[in-house]
Amino acid sequence: MFESPSVPNSSIARNSAVAVIIFFTAHFALLVGVTTPDKFVFDEVHYVPAARQMLEPVLPTPMLNPMHPPLAKQLTALSIRTFGDGPLGWRYPSVLFGALAVVAMYLCGLVLFAGQGPAVASALLAFFNQMLFVQSRIAMLDISALAFGLLAIAAFMYGFRKTRPHLWFALAGLGFGLSSACKWSGLFPLATCIVIVIVIRLMQAWRTLFADGNDDDWYRPGLWPDFRYAHFAACLVLVPAIVYLATFVPLYGLSVPDILEAQRRIFGDNTTTAIAGHTYMSAWPSWPFLVRPVWYLFDKIDDDRIAAVVFLGNPLVLWPALPALAVCLRDWIVTRRADAFLILSFYFGPYLAWAMLPRTLGFLYYYLPSATVASLALVYVLRRGNSPRWVLWAFVALAFAGFAAMLPVSAAFVGTSMESFNRLMIFQNWI
Repeated sequence: MFESPSVPNSSIARNSAVAVIIFFTAHFALLVGVTTPDKFVFDEVHYVPAARQMLEPVLPTPMLNPMHPPLAKQLTALSIRTFGDGPLGWRYPSVLFGALAVVAMYLCGLVLFAGQGPAVASALLAFFNQMLFVQSRIAMLDISALAFGLLAIAAFMYGFRKTRPHLWFALAGLGFGLSSACKWSGLFPLATCIVIVIVIRLMQAWRTLFADGNDDDWYRPGLWPDFRYAHFAACLVLVPAIVYLATFVPLYGLSVPDILEAQRRIFGDNTTTAIAGHTYMSAWPSWPFLVRPVWYLFDKIDDDRIAAVVFLGNPLVLWPALPALAVCLRDWIVTRRADAFLILSFYFGPYLAWAMLPRTLGFLYYYLPSATVASLALVYVLRRGNSPRWVLWAFVALAFAGFAAMLPVSAAFVGTSMESFNRLMIFQNWI
């Protein structure tokens, strides 16, 4: 049964302790070898210089990397000031937010499955899907946007079944505002929440009823009786907007024209194709099938040794996730399950948003938020009905095996031989 019951203090303490353990374990695992290589990797060449520029007493012109909001770059600048202008300073924020993203998946699992085992499995599968691991070890914007977004999704999911969701939806708005302040793709899950609320309110206005309605339904006529349109606007429009715009104040002060001009520039750069073509570009319909990965690093160390980092995804996690999503779709349509509905919403919302943009340049790492949420679909299916508990943990073990096999091309400090590299690259288009 999907619900948000009152949680005893002992359960809160236990869940909090597990969350802290997950954070420090993931943090340590992501930190190992993160300073290799000691040079820029892939898009670090854009974001690290932009972060360095923010450390100047007076912001130079022209501003570097104006096509993205400032928060993630501000965090990188703070890290450089703290840890020095080197690989650790560049990449530590990604490590930190990668660990927070794993914790957020644990929280999403707690809300959806009301059990610590499935919640831990959700976090592990997200970590073992390889995408989160790789993106948490490079100084780009995506992992901080993901972490804030997942924390916001967890808050929204928790509030979804509350009679008074106001606080939780406001916390979700705060998280989405921070996510969008890292990268505009953080707007996609926020838009998903807005659409969910609007659809439910429209169905209530139309006095929609299910013939055999029950508490497991994703929609009920009595849902959120005291949540007014003003509350909706405050939680999911005003709060995100204020948080988002506040991140521009350190750059522009309270100059409204300058802040608005920054938005116009971001919009212009993100709705057009800035690059005519790219070696690793791919179209959004191909992302779930892992057709075209992105090579972040490929360095020859000696005659038969390479250091490589590929953003590909663990096929043992992400391919089985597709039929799992189909099961969620069946359960939402046939049995109207709220947990299946929320999983589908936060998988397809951020994914299909890319299909609606006029920008033609795309990369597999745009799929990261949906690929991470897909772990929840796997847990949903593997614990569905009377499935034995060991089935879920056997799959987690299989996912770990796939992750371990890909580690030589996921972490540069591990390295690999050309023979192992060729064995891992099953398809020609993966190279």
